[in-house]
Amino acid sequence: MSKCKVIAIANQKGGTGKTTTTVNLGVGLVNEGKKVLLIDADPQGDLTVSLGWTELDNLPITLATHMEKIIRDEPIIPEDGMLHHKEGIDLMPANIELSGMEISLVNAKSREFTLKSYVSELKKNYDYILIDCMPSLGMLTINALAAADSVIVPVQAHYLPLKGMTQLMKTVGKVQRQINPALKVDGVLLTLANMRTNLARATENSLKQNYGRVFKVYQTVIPFAVKAAETSTSGKSIYSYDKNSSVARAYKDFTKEVIRDGEKDRHKHESSISR
Repeated sequence: MSKCKVIAIANQKGGTGKTTTTVNLGVGLVNEGKKVLLIDADPQGDLTVSLGWTELDNLPITLATHMEKIIRDEPIIPEDGMLHHKEGIDLMPANIELSGMEISLVNAKSREFTLKSYVSELKKNYDYILIDCMPSLGMLTINALAAADSVIVPVQAHYLPLKGMTQLMKTVGKVQRQINPALKVDGVLLTLANMRTNLARATENSLKQNYGRVFKVYQTVIPFAVKAAETSTSGKSIYSYDKNSSVARAYKDFTKEVIRDGEKDRHKHESSISR
């Protein structure tokens, strides 16, 4: 198996299509022959629910179980509690127990690296690990950024969420300086877009003008569609739910962009080592 890439899907603003992007990028990567693990790092458990596990309180082992053991310096079996989805992705689920982690982590030794310790145990089994972050910039999100090689930022195509980008980028910069110098921003993905409206086009232009010189704005734009919103209650990806839709085509294109970028980065890394 090639070197595993760990990607945090993050935006402290809710409603940006973050969880939908995690699911459809994950299944898209599986469809391209990759082995993929999704990690639900949000105590709301939206990722877990959207993949069909709705009885969150009945899950015997979740991400919180493993992180608690790591904090207490107890041995873990990282695959314990792993769920296997029929579309080929694996999932480490979350529920409300994870909210207690924010408090536990404050006093924990090496508190920023607890999730990284867990992820490191699993990297040998996967090509990609995607972490669905909670919509805040607390200790759980810091843990996700510390564990990740890169971050993808979904942004909803109307103007207000752009204001939250500044705060997120400050946090990413702080993590790069103090915790994870290798962390990079893979790009910003415009989601829930109706490109026929002036507002969505203005958002795309604003993104490119304000951030385009600093990092990539993905060429693919994910359109708004009612069917896509319905997938979160269906337990399926958009590929299973409505495979011929514009959203399914867009997520397929986005997946290919992510793979191409990963290959470019790997070639750059290999050529810099060989020099």
